[in-house]
Amino acid sequence: MNAPNGNGHWRLDTDADGIAWLALDRQGEATNVLSRSVLEELENHLAALAEDRPTGLVFLSAKPNGFLAGADITEFTRIRTEREALELIRRGQDVMTRIASLPFPTLAMIHGFCVGGGLELALACDYRVARDDPSTRLGLPEVRLGIHPGFGGTVRLPPLVGGIQALDLILSGRTLDARRARRIGLVDHAVPERHLRAAARHLILHRPPRHRPDWRGRLSNWAPVRPLVASLSRRRLAARVSARHYPAPYAALDLWRRLADRPAAMMQAEAASVARLVTGESSRNLVRAFFLNERMKGLGKADRFEGRHVHLVGAGVMGGDIAAWCALRGFFVTLQDQSPERIAPALQRAHRLFQRRLRVPRRVQEAMDRLLPDPEAAFVHRADLVIEAIFEDREAKQALYRELEPRMKPEAILATNTSSIPLQELAPALARPERLVGLHFFNPVAKMQLVEIVCGPDTAEETQALARAFTRRIDRLPLPVSSSPGFLVNRVLMPYLLEAVELESEGVPAPAIDRAATDFGMPMGPIELADTVGLDVCLHVARILGEELGTEVPERLQRLVEQGHLGRKSGAGFYHYRKGRPVKPRQRAVTATDLQDRMILRLLNEAVACLREGVVADADLLDGGMIFGTGFAPFRGGPMHYITQRGAEPLRLRLQELTRSYGSRFTPDPGWETLIAGQNRQEEETPGAH
Repeated sequence: MNAPNGNGHWRLDTDADGIAWLALDRQGEATNVLSRSVLEELENHLAALAEDRPTGLVFLSAKPNGFLAGADITEFTRIRTEREALELIRRGQDVMTRIASLPFPTLAMIHGFCVGGGLELALACDYRVARDDPSTRLGLPEVRLGIHPGFGGTVRLPPLVGGIQALDLILSGRTLDARRARRIGLVDHAVPERHLRAAARHLILHRPPRHRPDWRGRLSNWAPVRPLVASLSRRRLAARVSARHYPAPYAALDLWRRLADRPAAMMQAEAASVARLVTGESSRNLVRAFFLNERMKGLGKADRFEGRHVHLVGAGVMGGDIAAWCALRGFFVTLQDQSPERIAPALQRAHRLFQRRLRVPRRVQEAMDRLLPDPEAAFVHRADLVIEAIFEDREAKQALYRELEPRMKPEAILATNTSSIPLQELAPALARPERLVGLHFFNPVAKMQLVEIVCGPDTAEETQALARAFTRRIDRLPLPVSSSPGFLVNRVLMPYLLEAVELESEGVPAPAIDRAATDFGMPMGPIELADTVGLDVCLHVARILGEELGTEVPERLQRLVEQGHLGRKSGAGFYHYRKGRPVKPRQRAVTATDLQDRMILRLLNEAVACLREGVVADADLLDGGMIFGTGFAPFRGGPMHYITQRGAEPLRLRLQELTRSYGSRFTPDPGWETLIAGQNRQEEETPGAH
């Protein structure tokens, strides 16, 4: 068989049955992606294979972590024009079309991740088999980068699994495990590792008919039915994301509605659509968020934390959910509280989480077996990491530390989940303050990716490194922050929430306030967010920050807490709640133009102050913290990036206007001067900037 010259990314072997096994092992990288050089070499192999006519072709990965992670996203950042984008996309489409038109059976043998362009390559094959284990994930997550599938995915997926199932995957960006992929027909077989090659060989040699969806799946692709399905899908989509902020899923839906029965035209339209999207502001900022995520992943090396046992003190919602997440991620966890009755609700929530995430009863039971009630702290002496997650009270935490520290292993780490108390105020209770670190999780633990790694003046470098490593072990993003009041996320978020409360106190309807924030791109309005967090929690943090930073606490917030209206958990706060959902009354028209500026500019002003004070190392990490810790409009790229795009000088001038109108809480932080000077310098150094 001809062996084309290449860069060595692909390795071709042919067995005794004449089956060609083409393995991807991208050189110099830990993960397989479809870079230009990978695609070019694949083209050469495909040309040679088309000439040699093997019995069949199996695509597989030589990387242990997965099949293919899609296109090389770093190449997105080098695209400057739609024309450049179109050229790159059509190149990828041509490769997939060549695979689909080979005159012998083709198959993708999948393990680990198979997403984006990786799944599009698999869709171009006749068959797909996947390894049945928890690490296998298949999906088309392109919408999370502000685009949609561009290598033929929008064209090939609907005929395979039906329009409704295809739209669900494309519009949500979610991934499936092997079994669920098998149920909808995305893969032909989901089998254990030991049977994977045999299943691939059997399909190639026996060439059964290719999968087709059932009659309902076929009906959903029928031209007269598509407008109805598209209308329902658009309505559900609009409840989640705005077309103005996130145009990609709407573009994909429109492609399917108009052209699903015309594959050639749809392929051309797919390429043109992605070329437009990838050069737009939303996609560029979502790609930026992707790289911020990757950078934060790199702040900790998971294998550096070798411990296996976590002891957690405090079985409330936050503590119990941290314990459950640690058990889900493979740790043996002991959970301490004042009595078994206090621990029981946490175990019930954990069981629901395990059922939702693991599904298989055996795996659910294994996770439950790793989570042990320990009201007497009988196992604390064995723990490698002790996490304290009791209520926010300095004296109570210090008393607990005095009790726990003598019973801990000498090498164990003590972590606090405090949301606002500086570590230097807790450390005096310890004989060895160098092993105290903050691990500040966010609620809900199972959804929020960020964990603030709070480092006090006494926290040892080794302790910090191990805390970051542990965070990566549980698949969370570590953000190192200095130990100052509120750390980063709560400190930046609180002025935004308090300004929303001020607006409500002035008579602005709560739904109008929330809509102003969601129109900006926030995932939830600040009034509903405060109710969700708990007004008592907001008040407590606001008071701590108020003492340290001079922030005023609105009387309205204090009154609601005094009346027992704590938000969602009590059934009433700013909103009343029915079955856990806010009842939002119809509102009168609101003409105030300052709503969005008042809330967002207070947030931006506090972000600038945190950067100036060194709460976080740099602007990019600040942006990552706010995106992954609060959901700050990802399509805007983060608060500091938004300041850069809008211009620091106009935003500072707007703050000065608001100061004159509403008071000193809008006084621009001195850090704006540094930002403005930096932007002016950059403009002077950039040719053609003026």
